[in-house]
Amino acid sequence: MAKQEKQKSIEETLWDSANKLRGSVESAEYKHVVLGLIFLKFASDKFEEHRKAMIAKGQEKYIEMPDFYGKENVFYLDEASRWSYIIKNSKQNDIALKIDTALHNIEKKNKALKGALPDNYFSRLGLDDTKLASLLDTINKIDTLVDKAQDIVGRVYEYFLSKFALAEGKGKGEFYTPKSIVNLIAEMIEPYKGIIYDPACGSGGMFVQSIKFIEAHHGNKKEISIYGQEYTNTTYKLAKMNLAIRGITGNLGEKAADTFAEDQHKDLKADFIMANPPFNQKDWRAENELKDDPRWRGYDVPPKSNANYGWILNMVSKLSENGIAGFILANGALSGGGEEYKIRKTLIENKLLEAILVLPRNLFYTTDISVTLWILNKNKKAQSKTIGDEQRQFRDRDKEILFMDLRQMGEPFEKKFTQFSDEDIQKVVSTYHQWQTKEIENIPEFCYSATINEVIKKDFSLVPSKYIEFVNRDENIDFEEKMKALQGEFKELLDAETQSKNDLLKVFKELGYEIKL
Repeated sequence: MAKQEKQKSIEETLWDSANKLRGSVESAEYKHVVLGLIFLKFASDKFEEHRKAMIAKGQEKYIEMPDFYGKENVFYLDEASRWSYIIKNSKQNDIALKIDTALHNIEKKNKALKGALPDNYFSRLGLDDTKLASLLDTINKIDTLVDKAQDIVGRVYEYFLSKFALAEGKGKGEFYTPKSIVNLIAEMIEPYKGIIYDPACGSGGMFVQSIKFIEAHHGNKKEISIYGQEYTNTTYKLAKMNLAIRGITGNLGEKAADTFAEDQHKDLKADFIMANPPFNQKDWRAENELKDDPRWRGYDVPPKSNANYGWILNMVSKLSENGIAGFILANGALSGGGEEYKIRKTLIENKLLEAILVLPRNLFYTTDISVTLWILNKNKKAQSKTIGDEQRQFRDRDKEILFMDLRQMGEPFEKKFTQFSDEDIQKVVSTYHQWQTKEIENIPEFCYSATINEVIKKDFSLVPSKYIEFVNRDENIDFEEKMKALQGEFKELLDAETQSKNDLLKVFKELGYEIKL
């Protein structure tokens, strides 16, 4: 008997259809085309639904008044911006211009969408009319209203974001943080009510997962305020569309802008910060710029050669009195010297660091390096806290830091990548929350609760392997020292190779032969 093929989800089916129509358009450009159309279909479906409801209530004389849509969180669309009009004209040779005009008009008539929608993409890219018509037919299959509980359009949008990030690959897919990482951060810091901030928000995944966390714990998403900032203009648009599709109100600033050079939330104090800023960002400020920035107050100025500690101090400056932050950084930030060492020392002495988790490799689509999840907490003292229906009593943890090594976790994803399973996330989160409420047992190769004094004795290093016991390796091996030794040996080999090449070129030259490399 033939093996029955697994039925494809609506997301997979739509992706396969849409991706076949891409032609010569790069993924980086094509994602704005497809996601813009998904948004247009969603906005139009919501508009038509509300319009019919108004007619049914005898409010027909108000159906062309934008205010009667805006107050119900529905975007008003003029006739030429409605999906029905686009589909009716989908086979016309000016359909690209009609779509651009529709998106422009929607943004113009709805203040919440300012700066959100693709600008002149369809006409500029010169998409083949036949392929564009076929793409419209594909998007037309999405019934955005069929099952509100399942959030069909949100699922499709999220799936497409992840697939485009995979397609763009290394060095290009920075707009998207893989879902399992975002889920882990949300479950750890529990953004239940208050202000949430992301200083490098990409396409808005941290915000979406925060809302999902609230819904899963029967909270009220109206008790959350969202603030973010994004540097890249096209990614800024993706984030605004992502929030709009889910009915999430957020302040992402007036425009796309550099968080360091043009902080759009200077006076913000956030209860929760979730972030995945660019790794090891070079030359993020000029030599004499931002030296007296208030965000570094009480700390050394972060080095201009690497922005990692600039991001950390930006987040520290934004934390409210009881705020908590969960963010991803490259592993080098755990033990850097110079100004980084001094800042890290002060962070530890100020008792802000709560947990350090080293993550598996290949979690990200843009890099295969292992990275670290940092948890900073302004209030590690004993306290009582309510999360959903659960009342939790926290113990005093200001003299401890939890180290966790998750490198053995994860399951294969898309052949060459790794993602956390639900079971992985549950294990990590339950260990962390148990440690917050009571003393836990240190587990070799997984977790260790270190005292601040232990960290001081390790010269303020936050490398988890310096604390967590590893039973399957020689405990006398210092990983950092070994790596430095290997670096030295590698440099000697390269120097020797260069010298040999120079000697060989010299011999040929003496023989009368000039070799140019």
